[in-house]
Amino acid sequence: MKRKNILFNKEHNPKFMALDFIKYIGPGLIVTVGFVDPGNWASNLVAGSTYGYELLFTITLSTIMLIILQHNAAHLGIVTGYCLSEAASIYLKPWLSKIILITAMCAAVSTAMAEILGSAIALNMLFKIPIKIGSLISLTFIIWMLFTNSYIKLERLIIGFVSLIGISFIIELGFINVNWSKAVISWVTPSIPKGSMPIIMSVIGAVVMPHNLFLHSEIIQSKQWNLKDEVIIEKQLKYEFTDTLLSMIAGWAINSAMVLISAAVFFYNKVTVTDLSQAEKMLEPLLGKGAAVIFAIALLFSGISSTMTAGMSAGSIFSGIYKKPYDINDLHTKIGVGTTLIIAFLIIFSISNPFKGLIYSQMFLSMQLPITVFLQIYLTSSKKVMGKYSNNIFSKIVLGIISVIITILNIMLVLNV
Repeated sequence: MKRKNILFNKEHNPKFMALDFIKYIGPGLIVTVGFVDPGNWASNLVAGSTYGYELLFTITLSTIMLIILQHNAAHLGIVTGYCLSEAASIYLKPWLSKIILITAMCAAVSTAMAEILGSAIALNMLFKIPIKIGSLISLTFIIWMLFTNSYIKLERLIIGFVSLIGISFIIELGFINVNWSKAVISWVTPSIPKGSMPIIMSVIGAVVMPHNLFLHSEIIQSKQWNLKDEVIIEKQLKYEFTDTLLSMIAGWAINSAMVLISAAVFFYNKVTVTDLSQAEKMLEPLLGKGAAVIFAIALLFSGISSTMTAGMSAGSIFSGIYKKPYDINDLHTKIGVGTTLIIAFLIIFSISNPFKGLIYSQMFLSMQLPITVFLQIYLTSSKKVMGKYSNNIFSKIVLGIISVIITILNIMLVLNV
């Protein structure tokens, strides 16, 4: 992704505002893919099958935090022209930035492992392909896609996958009877049932994914706006927030649908989900073969698209270590993408229980998250980095509260594991 300063016309015709906004839809939906990945599926299915509707509030809380954090990350990209990784390398001491970014690369590996594994599980459901062979097929396809397609083509493909995943869950909800009054209460009522902390943290880690903060700060620059024109910057900040808000709400709806389906189908039939393939097998006798097939197809789309975004974020993080932007034609980006996906693939061969691997990968993301969040707050609050667009007092307070909540929940996780 090569950045350019392209001259824009400062005049703006109100008649074309809607068309202008449509032009800038994309980055938010790319990020949405990251938190409807197979790791989310595992966390949400366990949450619903074990605790019914009680943990729906976790989806709401994590999505609110996600909207604020993603907007803030995109804010950095628009104003500075740097992704989070580049900014860290430029404005922090080298030893500190490298430590932080290495943990971010580990998070990217963790999520890529979950996503490749999810694709393999889906291939096993649909075609009875063994998990390890399915992982190899998924890895080969994803690397081919990332190394041979431009960002614009990938963006369109991934947005199409998000749409298909959303449609699949709408269809799935049509098969079941949801206790909507209880669901609405659970969406807005905090609840931490006994023994639920690991699941809560895996859900938070699966929604507020650290690698996605790096990704959003990078891909928001795909529109290549003029960083010297304050009118253009203000307009893009406005469009970005709308794109982020609508995209994250779509992700909230999809994640909520997973919990609703799991609660209505499994919890009330006293079945605790311990495997994605088990969930698919249980759906068939309870809801019919059509529901089970839709479940598997949606999982495949989820795994493929989210693995692509994991690879892109890894390429962005690794290139940023060398103060370079994501560019699949650049060696640094290729190394970041390739090594992350290959290491993730190799880890799968050491996992005896794929489903637990999905859960633990999301817990690791949650534990790395405070590091990325504190980095982001530091950079976006710095006038040296952001100039007059640095965080105001209100933003600092809100971001500070989010960082404290995430940190406290991580401490509770350590104490409960």
